Amino acid sequence: MFDFEEELKKLPDKPGVYIMHGADDVIIYIGKAVVLKNRVRQYFQSSRNKSPKIQKMVSQIERFEYIITDSELEALVLECNLIKEHRPKYNTMLKDDKAYPYIKLTSGEEYPKLVFSRTMKKDKNRYFGPYTSAGAVKDTIELLQKLYKIRTCNRVLPRDVGKERPCLNYHIKQCSAPCQGYISKEEYGLRIKQVLDFFNGNHKEIIKGLKEKMSAASEKMEFEEAMTYRDLIESVKQVSQKQKITNSDFEDRDVIACAMGEEFAIVQIFFVRGGKLLGREHYHMKLVADETRAQVLSEFVKQYYGGTPFIPKTIMLQEGIKDGKLIEEWLSAIKQQKVSITTPIKGIKEKFVELAYKNAQIVLNQDMDKIKREYERTSGALNEIAKLLDLEVLSRVEAFDISNISGVESVGSMVVYEDGKPKRNDYRKFKIKWVKGANDYASMYEVLKRRFERAQNADDKFAKYPDLIMMDGGKGQVNIALQVLSELKLNIPVCGMVKDDNHRTRGLYYNNIEIPIDRSSEGFKLITRIQDEAHRFAIEYHRQLRSKTQVKSVLDDIEGIGPVKRKALVKHFLDISAIKEASIEELMQVENISLKNAENIYNFFH
Repeated sequence: MFDFEEELKKLPDKPGVYIMHGADDVIIYIGKAVVLKNRVRQYFQSSRNKSPKIQKMVSQIERFEYIITDSELEALVLECNLIKEHRPKYNTMLKDDKAYPYIKLTSGEEYPKLVFSRTMKKDKNRYFGPYTSAGAVKDTIELLQKLYKIRTCNRVLPRDVGKERPCLNYHIKQCSAPCQGYISKEEYGLRIKQVLDFFNGNHKEIIKGLKEKMSAASEKMEFEEAMTYRDLIESVKQVSQKQKITNSDFEDRDVIACAMGEEFAIVQIFFVRGGKLLGREHYHMKLVADETRAQVLSEFVKQYYGGTPFIPKTIMLQEGIKDGKLIEEWLSAIKQQKVSITTPIKGIKEKFVELAYKNAQIVLNQDMDKIKREYERTSGALNEIAKLLDLEVLSRVEAFDISNISGVESVGSMVVYEDGKPKRNDYRKFKIKWVKGANDYASMYEVLKRRFERAQNADDKFAKYPDLIMMDGGKGQVNIALQVLSELKLNIPVCGMVKDDNHRTRGLYYNNIEIPIDRSSEGFKLITRIQDEAHRFAIEYHRQLRSKTQVKSVLDDIEGIGPVKRKALVKHFLDISAIKEASIEELMQVENISLKNAENIYNFFH
């Protein structure tokens, strides 16, 4: 069961994408957030005004998950990719690639130029982006063209060198005029390299130069010009943001990283298809003593790709693994195409692996919290009870209860908890045989006597002895249990679960003393769960027997009607009243009911 309150507390203070799941785990909504913690919480705050569409969507959410990113830009692009891949029901404004501009370097030409582009194609050109601001892209292209004197014309070079006069940009010293042969191919290539350096992150010099010009303009009181430089700086900063979520190489790759805990590890795998991050999954790996991250990654790669139908061209790992080349050969043979296992150490790819690791660490932290909470409510709660009763060992607890209505069909229940968790395979039901009428103490004596005598007689079903017996009552019930144990010469601690006037558990009766318990403690909550479970199990068995008795008392008294025919009659007519009102002809329509049976049934009720 997804605990919304707990999961909302764990939301990180980071940008990312959140994914809402509905019934059958179907994705119903995908959104982005600058701060996941703030954005996702808003959906579940009753005080906030929500549109009817959002209210309806929130009512259908069964669980949510999220992927953290390193920037709002990456969150935006990942949101776009995931919406296109999954097409969620409530994402009515599906985003298109046209919303995100790219900068294209026409690398297929001998004298490349920079071009604004709305699409990214699989060709010889280099693409940078996508970016969030078309204006910033245009400003940056214009700035780089001016700084490095990159051509803007559409002439085919070197074929058209010298055919026409140079354009205005050459005369205002904003183009090096390769169309006239005024710059060599090699020198022009060096300028293109500087442009590539900018897109690879070396933009500090450009920003520094723009800041100097802005300061100079301000000193001269030329504020409009200073504002122009300020806007250019902002544009350069926007375009210089690196984002890893979409890549221009169009390659299929899996990005794998591992977060290590004490007993298990979380392996996170990002699925990049056609250059776009389209999904992710995480896996738990049980750790062996002193196992390293590289060993975990190696085992994961072998186990995962040995059974998956798709193997990507490239597998990017957080660390190098032993027998990496051998595993490459094995996977290449399966795919019948070259498969590479790489460990990026710098650049965007290394950052992508780091992002996978961050997401793995978040999952690990969440799981550790769940394990901690589960320990507190099970073994931790049991330790509280042991401390309360001064018991050195407490692992297995057995609780007993009696159920009857005016002494009819009295039954006993035995429920078992081991390490604070119900062990349902060890539950046992007792139909009271020795006691007539409503006598809970005598019935409890019978149940306990039968349970522990069978244990002493080497009955495998009752072979285990409990560390503690819990009785659904106070002093009287405890004394019955102690009497049975004394007769059988057994030494097992017994306590009673004492209730108040409102039939709520208030404490434990142990060694002739009532011990109060903190109602907010996990130990108290466990005692209440054990008591409720023993009561539920007894009542459930009693109802089962009572329903059988009601059918039996009416139909089984009719001559010639046994269990098979009784079942057929109930199945056909559904209830006793319909059988009473049926004619002989209608009764004979029931399978296995002869004329004589029908007459007997009819005569019985008439």
